[in-house]
Amino acid sequence: MPRRAPRTVRASGAAGQGEGAVSTLLVGACPGPPVCTGVHTYLFVDGLDMITRGDSGMVGLGPERLLRPGGPLCPTDMPRTVEVATRARPEPGPTPESDTLTVRIRLRGGTVIWSGLAYPGPDGGPVEEARFDLAQYLGEIGRAYAALVGRP
Repeated sequence: MPRRAPRTVRASGAAGQGEGAVSTLLVGACPGPPVCTGVHTYLFVDGLDMITRGDSGMVGLGPERLLRPGGPLCPTDMPRTVEVATRARPEPGPTPESDTLTVRIRLRGGTVIWSGLAYPGPDGGPVEEARFDLAQYLGEIGRAYAALVGRP
């Protein structure tokens, strides 16, 4: 299923901002069968789908896995590496560099930091780190999870 960016996109993404700039997270999910083979999570950072921009052969893991309360995307005091996507279909030929896409998540005060990113930003330069306001970040994960389980 093709991925579309959210309707509201910030004019400048993390790649074009200073180190302390705050990004915006938007979480989406594909509808699953019959449109797609399964339900996959989309992670938009400043309006850019970081998964397909990082590797077009990857699809986000299931939202029930990533978004559940206390799940892998929830920040903790201890930094950790989280799998957010896997290769959609094994490609014939040599084994790709990696079959998963990971993000390093850590909490510093009121800021959630994702590092270990590697996707082109809006200006084509590499995005290696994104910082999110803790309240916006947790609110978006909670909103996406509630939409998944059908709660208001």
